[in-house]
Amino acid sequence: MKDDQPVVPATVTLPEITVKAVLLSVLLAAVLAAANAYLGLFAGMTVSASIPAAVASMAILRLFKRSNILENNIVQTAASSGEALAAGVIFTIPALLLVGYWSAFDYWQTVLIATVGGLLGVLFTIPLRRALIVTARLRFPEGVATAEVLKVAVADRRETGHAASTGDFRTLLSAALLGGAVKFGESGLRLWAESLEGATQVGRSLLYAGLNLSPALLAVGFIIGLHTAVVVFLGGVLGWLILMPAYGLLNGLPPDLTGLAAAMTIWSGKIRYVGIGAMLTGGLWTLTKLREPVWRSLQTLRESYRAAESPRTGPVMARTEQDASLGWIVVPFVLSLMPMAWIYTSVVGSPLIGLLMTIVMALAAFLFSSVAAYMAGLVGSSSNPVSGVTIATIMCAALLLVLFMGSGHPAGPAAALVIGAVVCCAAAMGGDNLQDLKTGHLVGATPWKQQVMQVVGVLTGALVLVPVLSLLQAKYGIGEPTAGHPHPLSAPQATLMASLTRSVFGAGLPWHLVGLGAAIGIGVILMDRRLEGRGSDFRLPVLAVALGIYLPLKLSAAICLGGMISALVGRAAGKGEEPSRPGLLFSAGLITGEALMGILLATPIALAALWPNLSPDPFTLFDQPPFGGWPGLVVVGAVGSALYRIARGITTQKR
Repeated sequence: MKDDQPVVPATVTLPEITVKAVLLSVLLAAVLAAANAYLGLFAGMTVSASIPAAVASMAILRLFKRSNILENNIVQTAASSGEALAAGVIFTIPALLLVGYWSAFDYWQTVLIATVGGLLGVLFTIPLRRALIVTARLRFPEGVATAEVLKVAVADRRETGHAASTGDFRTLLSAALLGGAVKFGESGLRLWAESLEGATQVGRSLLYAGLNLSPALLAVGFIIGLHTAVVVFLGGVLGWLILMPAYGLLNGLPPDLTGLAAAMTIWSGKIRYVGIGAMLTGGLWTLTKLREPVWRSLQTLRESYRAAESPRTGPVMARTEQDASLGWIVVPFVLSLMPMAWIYTSVVGSPLIGLLMTIVMALAAFLFSSVAAYMAGLVGSSSNPVSGVTIATIMCAALLLVLFMGSGHPAGPAAALVIGAVVCCAAAMGGDNLQDLKTGHLVGATPWKQQVMQVVGVLTGALVLVPVLSLLQAKYGIGEPTAGHPHPLSAPQATLMASLTRSVFGAGLPWHLVGLGAAIGIGVILMDRRLEGRGSDFRLPVLAVALGIYLPLKLSAAICLGGMISALVGRAAGKGEEPSRPGLLFSAGLITGEALMGILLATPIALAALWPNLSPDPFTLFDQPPFGGWPGLVVVGAVGSALYRIARGITTQKR
């Protein structure tokens, strides 16, 4: 169906915001926000949940006598908004703990920060819909893919009277049960370790190898594809297999440490800062590269508004072109600034500086939600450089605050992080919102109704994320290893943000290592430009390489294996590296199941605070896994085989 021929014509009006759609939207938004929060803290990446949300919606709504494609679209719109907000929150909010501003997550302040950031992301992208989707006609690949899923269900219903979602939902559900069962065996029963890793001394240096035994990481690699997975892995190889041995040769090993302990000390204390430098370079390069596209999008926006305001004698605007009115944009925007001004003032203790921070936040949120929306149209929301623009925001905000407060102000790091948190939430929402509105454009939805449900998804995600973060902190720990949590959720972006703000306000960074990372980032950019000039299909996005340096190698190795499975399936089906839809659904189920089980296993810790006699780990069979990670390797190998067979088998049938 052509882009200008939606499934539901503008002249036809179907129910969209119904009671059952709203209730299902809230449920899925909460579940997917929780799952994405876990995944982001664990792996440093998040994935779009629009297609799984659409499939789940179709499977559930078909149980009712009356449901339609626009209701399904409304549900996936709100659900994906919840999971997008989770990315903005987990990239920044945990950093407030890491810098010592909070000892535990503050519920209401986090809710306000997330709500305002998400709301600004929705409001700022409302006027961009017509400019980027209708006028500029950008691709928005994930929005198109979600629309195709919804269209298939409609076509099958017309032919057979039944929606084509039962098999898809069964795939999603079975994968979720499998992912949850594997997580229960590893973290609940402790039958095996979370990873296989080790390091051996070679002369004055070390050689390290490791693999995380998580089905969710295989699934992430399958979803993002071989290209991106390989680039992230190459960054890990550079950091762990080149820079770490080189550091050992030049400086020797840490005193009184050998093997894995020495490797982890060198990585956390030295190599990770090389990743920070590369990320800084990547963030600045991203802003430089996007200046012209963003300027063009703003010009398109201005022209579309001039056309809308010109006198017209024709018919009333079509239902499928009705955005929320200007009043519904301006009034919530002004109201949202008030709680943020109060929070900023309470952080720094100065109304004047609090007002300055509010202005900086609003300007940065508008700029970067526009950047994210434009990039989502080009490469998809999963590939959006949200981390890069957040880094740039926090650095600029921190430098401004140093001018007004001085470099030794104890509240400085927290103040910069709170600005960055709102901007990060707005940027994460910006890309996701336009993907959903593209889907709505293709199926014939009413834009203002989608925009209302995006706000519903934001509110749902904001309310559920703090309990989820608190449970994850209590069970696994977040950030740096401690005696109580020797293997915490790494939260790479939040740890990076905390390090940056501490450095600006006096704690200091090893700038020679950061400078080395910046130089490596410049080298990667030059190599990527060379590949672009030669017309190569293989590219080296600097932020992906930097993330690989910054992540533990065992994570990027598992992600790379998932990317290899995706490529094998795609090539066997004659589609290159394009992942199959059954494989995408199975992967999404693995991620959701593992994430939800990880959260459920943290629940007894919260209950133990109320009932001290209750064990915080009631399912544990062994204090230490009896056979290390080897059983987990077998299990993950079986999961990878199942992922390949399901994706390959169904794809073959469709050929």
